[in-house]
Amino acid sequence: MNQPLPLSFPRCNPLAREVDINVEDLADEQLLRLLFGPVRDPTINDCALRLLEFGGSLEGLARLGPVVLARHAGIGRVKATRLLVAFELGRRRLTPQVARCRMESLESVITWARPRLLPLDHEELWLLCLDARNALRSSRRVGQGGLHSCALTAKDILRPALRDGASSIILVHNHPSGDPIPSQADLAMTAEVDTACTTIGVPLVDHVIVATEGATSLLELGLLRAE
Repeated sequence: MNQPLPLSFPRCNPLAREVDINVEDLADEQLLRLLFGPVRDPTINDCALRLLEFGGSLEGLARLGPVVLARHAGIGRVKATRLLVAFELGRRRLTPQVARCRMESLESVITWARPRLLPLDHEELWLLCLDARNALRSSRRVGQGGLHSCALTAKDILRPALRDGASSIILVHNHPSGDPIPSQADLAMTAEVDTACTTIGVPLVDHVIVATEGATSLLELGLLRAE
C-alpha cells in the first residue's frame, strides 16, 4: 500500500480559479480520504485504508452493495452513499448518452445494462420504463439478491411503471455466475409480469439477462408476446 501523501488545500477564496492539488497523482486510498471527510482527520485515514483492504481494489468496492458498505466499520450510511455516488458518476461519464437513448434493439438494452450490472456480485432486477417512442423515461431497481430470494410480484413492477407513465416496459437483470441462461424463477416471474402487462395494456417488450458470458433475450427465445 502506498504511503499517504500530504494533502493541503488553499484557503477558501471566491476569486480563486485553481485548486492546488492534482488528483490524478493521488493513490486510491487518498482519493477515498478526500471523499469521506476532513483531510487531517486520522480516523478518516484509517477508515479509507481499511475499506480499500476489505474490497481489495476500487473495482472490488464497486461490486459491494450499499448494505455491506454501510455496515463496514467507520463507514455508515453517509460515507457509503458518497462512495456509491462517486461510482455512479464514473459510470455515467463512461456512457453519457445511454440514459437518453431509445431502447429500440436488444443491443441498446445490453449497452445500458453492462456498465451498471456486470460489475456486481449479486443479482439486481431493473425496470426500464419507455415512452411511446421507445425512449427511456425512467429506470428503477425493483429487486436485489436474486429473483429466487426476493418475493417479487407483478404488482411490485407495474406500480412504479404506472407511476412513471410508461407506455411499455423492459426488465433487465444480471447473473453474477456468468451464465445468461434464464432460471426457472426468471421464467416464472416473467410469465406473471407478462400476463399482468397484457391485462393493463402496458406491454412487456423484453426481459434481458446480462452476464460476462453473454446476454439472453426472453423475447428472442419466444417466451414473450412480440408486440
